[in-house]
Amino acid sequence: MARRILIIGANAAGTDAASAARKTDRKAEITLLTKEDKGAYSRCGLPFVLGGHIPSFENLIVYPPSFYKMMKFNLRLETTATAIDTEAKTVEVQDKTGRCETLEYDSLIIATGSKPFKPPIEGIDKEGVFTLHTYEDGIKLLKTIKKAKTAAVIGSGLVGLEAAVAFMEKGIKTTVIEMLPYILPRMLDKDMAGEVQKRLEAKGMKIMLGKPAEAIIGEEKAEAVRVGGEDVPADIVLNAAGVRPNTDLAREAGIAIGETRGIKTGNKMQTSAPDVYAAGDCAETTHIVTGRPCLPLLGSTAVREGKVAGINAAGGYTLFPGALCSAVSQLMDFEVGATGLTEYLASKFGLEVAVGRISGLTRAAYYPGAKPIRVKILIEKESKRIVGAQMVGGEEVTQRINALSLAIQKRMTVYELIKADTCYAPPVCETWEPMVLAAEMALRRLK
Repeated sequence: MARRILIIGANAAGTDAASAARKTDRKAEITLLTKEDKGAYSRCGLPFVLGGHIPSFENLIVYPPSFYKMMKFNLRLETTATAIDTEAKTVEVQDKTGRCETLEYDSLIIATGSKPFKPPIEGIDKEGVFTLHTYEDGIKLLKTIKKAKTAAVIGSGLVGLEAAVAFMEKGIKTTVIEMLPYILPRMLDKDMAGEVQKRLEAKGMKIMLGKPAEAIIGEEKAEAVRVGGEDVPADIVLNAAGVRPNTDLAREAGIAIGETRGIKTGNKMQTSAPDVYAAGDCAETTHIVTGRPCLPLLGSTAVREGKVAGINAAGGYTLFPGALCSAVSQLMDFEVGATGLTEYLASKFGLEVAVGRISGLTRAAYYPGAKPIRVKILIEKESKRIVGAQMVGGEEVTQRINALSLAIQKRMTVYELIKADTCYAPPVCETWEPMVLAAEMALRRLK
């Protein structure tokens, strides 16, 4: 009898899990369930459709219907999983007509993702307050953008800032409201966040720090956001206060939830229940540097976790090494990226670090188009290993962050990094690689 693999969630983690499972077991019966009316699409691309960089939300759909048929996946749209019985190995589902059904499985993968966090702000449910998490969210926002003159974004994570940039690109006067002392608090330290803030404010974005949004003002619909006694005008209010792992289904089934509030998983992405795996935003994993639980909430991590879960669910064997929470984005005309620990996280986990910072250029100084780049590297004092990096620059941030991510994974020391055999050509980089110079600055602080 063919193995029955059931996957709850058909986005990044779910579809990659299905593909990996199919490559592992060509005869398996693979069923994907999704509440939405379409298969996998790129949530990460939503802000860039709003800004006009991508022509249409339809461009974000990853696979055509023919893909699911070719891979022999049973994709069930507008179908909600309502309960899991891990002993009977069944999942209760309900379709859009209200019809209920019980599905049996041999292996189950939970890829339920995350859901927007709704902060306790007066008026948060008013008309004119949006989130940007789903395809439908994007369509609603795009319609409103055409008439809006002002916008307020509550929260300054990557999605919040990417959306704020999109509003500005559409000529909307935009204010970002962050209750913490600096922007991108999950990703950067205060000094590097200041670099990003300076660049965004130079383009006309208003950023309010250290004060929470208190209320959404307006009679029929949102007209302003009250912050520290000041009313910030807003035809659009975007709630970008972050997301939370969608774990209700797992919790109700008695599956263990970890300290990050994600589903607890091992290095095969297995949960506490037999033959049940979890991947993506709903799944807790291990931080490669600290060995402690972490919740990356990143698409890049979701697809890697999904692949591991899919292979193991199909009877194969592979391990997930953990995450570094590596992230990157483009904001206006510059890029920002980070990997590993920040100074704040290093301190929280009891690691003493030396920090190296350098400001350089992305090309030879004499070559036209050279852009500034700021690099920060964290070195753990005892082991001399690289444990974190942050970067803000006009170009070429992504591959430098990727290189440093690999260096951290391979437990590279600062001594090894400063001897790296890096390349050089005037149109693409300086003679001395900025990562190496930042490492040398950190080494000085170790002595």
